[in-house]
Amino acid sequence: MIRNIIAAVAVILAVWASVYMYSLDKEAHKFQRISELIKSTAMEDTKLTGVQTHPVTSAPKPKTESKSAAKEKENDELAQKLKALKEKAGNLAAFKTSPLYKKSCSSCHGNIGEGIIGPKLLGKSKEEILTALHDFKSGKRKNYVMYGLLGNMNDQQLDDLATEIATFQKKLDEATQSE
Repeated sequence: MIRNIIAAVAVILAVWASVYMYSLDKEAHKFQRISELIKSTAMEDTKLTGVQTHPVTSAPKPKTESKSAAKEKENDELAQKLKALKEKAGNLAAFKTSPLYKKSCSSCHGNIGEGIIGPKLLGKSKEEILTALHDFKSGKRKNYVMYGLLGNMNDQQLDDLATEIATFQKKLDEATQSE
C-alpha cells in the first residue's frame, strides 16, 4: 500500500516536472525569437569612431531628404552629443575635492555635489550642511548609510566637510565662467 502511494506521488511529480519544463521551454523560445527580431533590425553604429560598436536600432530615414541635408543633420546631432559630453566632463573636473569628500560623499552625492543617488549639495550653506551631518550622525535623521559613514568622524571632520561642500557652488560658477 505504501509503495503504491510513493509510486503515485513519484508519477505525479514526474508529470508536474515535465509540464513545468515544457512551459520553461516555451518561454525560452519566446526570448529567442525576440532576440532574433532585435538582431535582424539592428544597425551597426560606426559614426563616432569609425569602428564598429554595439548594435543600435533605429527607424529607417526617409528617402526624400537630400544627402547633404541628411549629412548636415547627422553632423548637428553629433555636435550636440559632443557638446553635452564636454559639459559633463567639464563639470566633473571643474574643481578638486578633498580625499575625505571623495571617500565618504562622492559616490552618492557626485564628484562636485551635483547629486546622484543622494540629494544635490550644490548651493547649500555651511550651517545647513553641518546641521544635517550632525543630525545623521546622532540618528535624529534616519539614514543608515549616512549614519554608518559619519559614525567614525569627529566634529572637526564634519566641520571640514560642511565648509568644503558649502564652497562647491562658488567653485563651479568660477570654473564655468573661466571657460
